[in-house]
Amino acid sequence: MAGSRIPLTPVTSRPTTSTTHGTHPGTAPGTTTPAHTSTSATSTPTTQPPTRVAASTTPVTSSSSSSSSTSARSSTRPVSGRGLAGKVVTIDPGHNGANGQHPEIINQLVDGGYGQRNVCNTTGTQTDAGYPEHEFTWNVATYLRPLLEAKGITVVMTRSSDTGVGPCTDKRAAIENDAGADAAVSIHGDGAPPEVRGFYVLTATRPPAGAAMAAASLRLASCLATAAVAAGFPASNTLGSGGLWKRDDLTGLNRSTRPKILIECGNMRNATEAAIMSSTDGQQWYAQALAQGIFAFLQG
Repeated sequence: MAGSRIPLTPVTSRPTTSTTHGTHPGTAPGTTTPAHTSTSATSTPTTQPPTRVAASTTPVTSSSSSSSSTSARSSTRPVSGRGLAGKVVTIDPGHNGANGQHPEIINQLVDGGYGQRNVCNTTGTQTDAGYPEHEFTWNVATYLRPLLEAKGITVVMTRSSDTGVGPCTDKRAAIENDAGADAAVSIHGDGAPPEVRGFYVLTATRPPAGAAMAAASLRLASCLATAAVAAGFPASNTLGSGGLWKRDDLTGLNRSTRPKILIECGNMRNATEAAIMSSTDGQQWYAQALAQGIFAFLQG
């Protein structure tokens, strides 16, 4: 769907407030070097991420990186480029770094699909230590991008930095639609009560582009959930079955006419998952799992 984009306004400071995606369960909002990861994670994760993947970008290292040379680590199955070259994948890192400073933009109402009027965007959630969701999603996206491009996949990002505003979720869907994406992946982190743990992958209850596209979105969700479990991430302990869930009120899903999912990678208010999500190794771990799921979908 065509439409003008919200301009990305660079700023140097971060918002001082952060909001969650909404009331749990299942709520959600609508190349450069990753931002610096937090050094104040709330606990040491019980599961260690795998060895980092060499990428075309140079990550900023973090002293909170949860690596351990003596720990058992997940391995990632090598994937050939068969059937991947020329595919188009859109990566949508949730929120943006300056959203909190521009409520006049992110609080405007947009067409959420099926007669709904939803807010443009939100600031996202954060860990109890203050590590923001927008930075987590941006870092995972920037680690994921070169993994896809190495297989000949064309990657389109819905935002170009972590210091801007928006775009609104309807504009993000339009970017995916205009790109003719073979797969569209929106990356988020949840802000549920601390006892909640695990990822879940959302698809639209009423996909707007017909049965074939709905089936493709469900298959994409299944491939990502399977890859996440294989990488060692637990599925949600409160939602759905095997980490799969549907929503009918999310603009980004309702307005997309491509195979589209939104993944809540983990709960940023859970101490164990917060430590992983705010570490460099943890973010690369997520990127590897997402890449494996995308490869499986595109080669299916």
